[in-house]
Amino acid sequence: MVPTWTKAPPMQAVSEIEDIGEQNTENPFLDQEVAQHWAEVYEKSKYEGRHVFEPTMTWEKDEEKKLVRKLDWHVCLWACIMYFAVQLDRGNLSQAVSDNLLKDLHMNTNAYNYGNMIFAGSFLASEIPSQLIAKRIGPDKWIPVQVICWSIAAASQSAITGKKGFLALRCILGLLEGGFTAEVILWLSYFYTSHELPIRLSFFFTGMSATSIIASLWAYGILHMRGVLGWAGWRWLFLIEGLMTLVAGLASIFMMRASPVQTKTLFQPKGWLNERETRIAINRLLRDDPSKGDMNNRQAISFRGLWNAACDYNLWPLYALGVVAHIPTSPPSKYLTLTLKHLGFSTYNTNLLTIPHSVGHITTMLLLTWFSERVNQRAFVAMLQPLWTLPCILALRFWTGAQKAKDPWQTYALMTVLLSYPYCQAIIVGWCSKNSNNVATRSMSAVFFSMCVQVGSILADNIYREDDKPKYHRGNRNLIIINLLVLVLFLFAKGYYVFQNKKRDKIWHAMTAEEQVKYTVETKVTGAKRLDFRFAH
Repeated sequence: MVPTWTKAPPMQAVSEIEDIGEQNTENPFLDQEVAQHWAEVYEKSKYEGRHVFEPTMTWEKDEEKKLVRKLDWHVCLWACIMYFAVQLDRGNLSQAVSDNLLKDLHMNTNAYNYGNMIFAGSFLASEIPSQLIAKRIGPDKWIPVQVICWSIAAASQSAITGKKGFLALRCILGLLEGGFTAEVILWLSYFYTSHELPIRLSFFFTGMSATSIIASLWAYGILHMRGVLGWAGWRWLFLIEGLMTLVAGLASIFMMRASPVQTKTLFQPKGWLNERETRIAINRLLRDDPSKGDMNNRQAISFRGLWNAACDYNLWPLYALGVVAHIPTSPPSKYLTLTLKHLGFSTYNTNLLTIPHSVGHITTMLLLTWFSERVNQRAFVAMLQPLWTLPCILALRFWTGAQKAKDPWQTYALMTVLLSYPYCQAIIVGWCSKNSNNVATRSMSAVFFSMCVQVGSILADNIYREDDKPKYHRGNRNLIIINLLVLVLFLFAKGYYVFQNKKRDKIWHAMTAEEQVKYTVETKVTGAKRLDFRFAH
């Protein structure tokens, strides 16, 4: 039965930026007709939180802060731990090559590139199927299965004996890891508002650099095991870190929950949240974005929904950024350990020398994402990434002191500054989620964006080639061109969304208040194409 509300204050404007606890200035449900419309939508979709939907509910700012702290402890922290696990298995190849993996397997850097490219291609191929499974059975059920499966494949790399085995296992790993990031983003969106999500995603992506720091220290110790039981150090590295990830996968079975109203389990009967906290959790999500209840968290996405999400051209500027934004830093990052070895650093020192840029990377990424939300700007703030990397890549290409073994510390300093860049991924992913404006599109836009990133990764894996080493002049010239393209695309995305908002404002303000309410309740237009939706930029 759909509830009704007979009394409600007049409809008020929805604030662009959330001020926690100030519900009366940002509640889209204060108009009775609007509240009734969305109640019917939630009932039809069998949204899991529909029974605690209360349009006129109020709460204190401190209550919401306490709730968010709980969510950070149970949700955000575990998402970071899982991302640590995926990066451990995805990133330890660069440490393995510092221990002569290529020489032991009789491969050159082109084979290394092929391995990275096959991984990215397999990852790309499994993105959509994996996300569709997660949407149908729930990311809280599917993600642990993924982590367990790829940890076994990752550990199996310890037994490879040649190029064929290396390429086969990189393919299997890509297939098993595909969709993971998009699934975690979907899971986080079940708990956090659109304004809270980007900074949590920055914590999430911090796992990439945090893993690099910790894994470098582990690698320093593990690679010293070369010769134990007749194994190379890199074999022990794959085996031990694969088993660590297996533990994280098994723990995820017990740590993940489906939604704020589904935190009780057999082994935790009281759940994470009390009754009032549960009500606050759901209502603050729906007030931030009413469309979050237009599907339930065990509802499959239809082919039509998939097609509509793919055809939402309003997100294409962000997908284009996904392809090119991280290409300029990818080859220097993947080749860092090989570069340091070429400059004369030992295997063990090479792994330790990767730590400083990881610390810088974490710091600049968190500051960038925080600043973006603080000033409510995405494009202009995210542009700081390509503005940071451009002079460094110019130096790699044109500075005569780059890559000279006679003074390796100069090149090391340059690479450290370059790879300490402020990573804008959390901003773009949150931007994409915000501009989706319904669950189906949001679920798939995360996948499409991740796929675009993998396309960019495949392109990046072909920029540094064997015939261009050791200075990679041709490759760095191409990186400069792509870096400039990234700047242009950020400006284009900003201009496009500003233009669309102004066009909609002109139509919307020409309507009477009654016409606006009628449109909100009766329109069949969904997602970001609604006239009453404004794009973030």
